[in-house]
Amino acid sequence: MNMDNKPTKIPRRIAQTVVNSLKGGVVPRVGLPYITVGRRQEIEALLRDVDIVSEGGAAFRFIAGNYGSGKSFLLQTMRNYVMDRNFVVMDADLSPERRLYGNQGQGLATYRELIKNLSIKTQPEGGALANVLDRWISTVQMQTAETAGCSTDSPEFAERVEQQIFAVVRTMHDLVHGFDFARLLSLYYRAFAEGDDELKGKVLNWFRGEYANKSEARADLGVNVAITDDNWYDYLKLFAFFFHSAGYSGLIILVDELVNLYKIPNSIARQYNYEKLLAMYNDALQGKARYIGTLMSGTPQSIADPRRGLYSYEALRSRLQEGKFTREQGVSDLLAPVIKLRPLTAEEMTVLTEKIALIHAGLYEYEPRLTDDDLVAFIRTEYARIGADTHITPREVIRDFIELLDLLFTHADLTLDSLLQSETFNYAKPELEEKDIDAEFAEFTL
Repeated sequence: MNMDNKPTKIPRRIAQTVVNSLKGGVVPRVGLPYITVGRRQEIEALLRDVDIVSEGGAAFRFIAGNYGSGKSFLLQTMRNYVMDRNFVVMDADLSPERRLYGNQGQGLATYRELIKNLSIKTQPEGGALANVLDRWISTVQMQTAETAGCSTDSPEFAERVEQQIFAVVRTMHDLVHGFDFARLLSLYYRAFAEGDDELKGKVLNWFRGEYANKSEARADLGVNVAITDDNWYDYLKLFAFFFHSAGYSGLIILVDELVNLYKIPNSIARQYNYEKLLAMYNDALQGKARYIGTLMSGTPQSIADPRRGLYSYEALRSRLQEGKFTREQGVSDLLAPVIKLRPLTAEEMTVLTEKIALIHAGLYEYEPRLTDDDLVAFIRTEYARIGADTHITPREVIRDFIELLDLLFTHADLTLDSLLQSETFNYAKPELEEKDIDAEFAEFTL
């Protein structure tokens, strides 16, 4: 690396989002390719699942890692990868109000959040459901115009478009809740063709889970069903099938903060959520779902704790627990249901600080002051803290580094050495031996 080079040219809007998000301890939803370091093996393993989903299969994986270890970063990285591969993506964070199941609408709240965050490559910020439906109809119209041999204004053209729409819809009739779902798609098409925005809005509201009960849905749309805590995942499976029929590769669902299921205080409510999770997992592995992949992330405790974690539910433990060979050999099985995130190495963290330094310099339009040796010195100091060998996380290192860059930029009299040697930063004598720290950087050059 040559830090005398000009900073990486990225739009300042994206650079600001990246810097502000990282400093705040959250993962940016844009600009991730500029800061992606490591995780190559994990990403490759997950992309194999993505290939299976695109071929009509289903996949379900868990990511386990401590707070700040990069779980959310990996999810967002996968989000970008799969959108580039023409997948529809839904993502949501679980919370006390959003679970997989609840008697007060918590499961439905998760469904609504997933639909709200529905994204495609051309609309990555979410809210893409109407766009997907409209593009599907427009694509059918274009394909019909190319083959019909008649004017687009003729009744014959409209009839042929409707035949193509209904051909897709009919394939869904045999699926669970497929008849009503198909009927709503047909209603949406007719509203689109007739310019009936009110009806389009009602159908969209139904798809978004905003109808409180069957009576309201029947009165407005003539369907005797509404999306509820009990059936919301069935409709995600229907969406996945439809998205593929509409020209997409499939549907990828990303769920973060699995720890919020672990934190449910009532053991019966917690077990109901684990039962729902088991049903979703079984659907994927038994071939009951198509064109759908689910990736969930949580802390190791939220998964493996035998009292409150996923492993407290025997049916999940027996499916997810690592095998004896993995335990005995101490290796990571990247094809297992649960992928355990390894810590980023000191070398990878140094490369990450290089990328962030260039983005920071580009954002604030200054010539980078830090050299290769400066970056290595910073990482050495971070990794020399007590407990850093087992507890240091990328989030902590990144936040410290951006604070350091901010101070060096706004206070010309400050130096890297003065900051690293300050009593506040260098608050503890190194627990790692100097030779151990040197080993982290052996044969490593930027």
